[in-house]
Amino acid sequence: MARIDVAAFGPDDDTPVFVISVAAELAGMHAQTLRQYDRLGLVTPSRTKGGGRRYSARDVALLREVQRLSQDEGVSLSGVARILELENQVDALRRRVAELTDEVDALRAVHGGSTRVFSVSPTGDVWAGRLGERPRAGRSQALVVWSPHRG
Repeated sequence: MARIDVAAFGPDDDTPVFVISVAAELAGMHAQTLRQYDRLGLVTPSRTKGGGRRYSARDVALLREVQRLSQDEGVSLSGVARILELENQVDALRRRVAELTDEVDALRAVHGGSTRVFSVSPTGDVWAGRLGERPRAGRSQALVVWSPHRG
């Protein structure tokens, strides 16, 4: 008989499955603490139609991290909120860098790696180069056009 991988059919880390009492036990804290973290916006669980909180495995991991920062590291809850906000920004920026990298790779594939781009330096110099290449520092490529004044 073939073995079935039960985990393949189970919920992923983002699926809200735990009621507040189970999430509190998994996180090693009191349910009232989870309610406070929810009110403060530190860990916001999903809600059922009846308004009950449902926590995911990712939420439980976040609860543990909030507890570690506040108890072990001595960070205030407002400090924890700021740390979580900055971590979310970093994650968003990493996703954006990955998107832009994919776009650059696609352009290179379409143009055979010889895509030329033009950029302007802070001093006004125009520089032509390949996609992803940076201008060499200290070498101006400015073009000066002179015409005699006739008056």
